[in-house]
Amino acid sequence: MSGARINLRRGAIIAQALVLFVTVAACATVKVQAPDKPIEINLNVNIKQEVLIRMDKEIEDLIANNPDIF
Repeated sequence: MSGARINLRRGAIIAQALVLFVTVAACATVKVQAPDKPIEINLNVNIKQEVLIRMDKEIEDLIANNPDIF
C-alpha cells in the first residue's frame, strides 16, 4: 500500500511540475528592442581641480624663474 502512495505522490509531483513548466514557458517572452528615444547620460565632471593644479605648477615655475616678479 505504501508503494502505491509513493507512486501516486510521485505522479502528482511530476504532473504539477509539468503544469508549472508549461505555464511559465507560455508566459515568458523576452523582447530585445532599441528604445525610441536616445539614451541620455548626464555626466557631472569637475575639472576645476585639474585646472587649478596646472595653474599652481605654472605659477610655481613662474615664481622660480622670476623671483623679483612681486
